[in-house]
Amino acid sequence: MNTITDTIIARGDLAHLALFLWAGGASWLLSQSLRELAATNRRFDAFVRELARFNSRHRGQEP
Repeated sequence: MNTITDTIIARGDLAHLALFLWAGGASWLLSQSLRELAATNRRFDAFVRELARFNSRHRGQEP
């Protein structure tokens, strides 16, 4: 990575390096956010299934 950075600095393409680092960071954050969203959806789906199972077990019973 140091050789790539040194080459970019020697050529004066700091803007390209900054843009690449920004795009890489933004892509990484997006992938992490999507991973967390998928995990949240799985947990919510499990909750709804458990709630439906609870309701089907206790349907028709008076408190």
